[in-house]
Amino acid sequence: MTADNFDHTLLAFRERSPFRPFTVVLHSGRQFEVDHPGALVQRDGVAVFVGPGGIPVVFDHEGVEHFAGDLADRPAP
Repeated sequence: MTADNFDHTLLAFRERSPFRPFTVVLHSGRQFEVDHPGALVQRDGVAVFVGPGGIPVVFDHEGVEHFAGDLADRPAP
């Protein structure tokens, strides 16, 4: 994934209103759920998510397989 695509996609998920959790799937097979928009910082194709308990997860555009979640403007079920 390009750095630009990574940044735009992550921003779109983070700024959904209302916010809904989404999943980051890495090439390694590891995945984690971003459960709060304020727990995520990104810049230039790199991001840090601070998970529950204050555990940081650093990931970048080269390591992301895809983001899983619905970007459509509709309410969560």
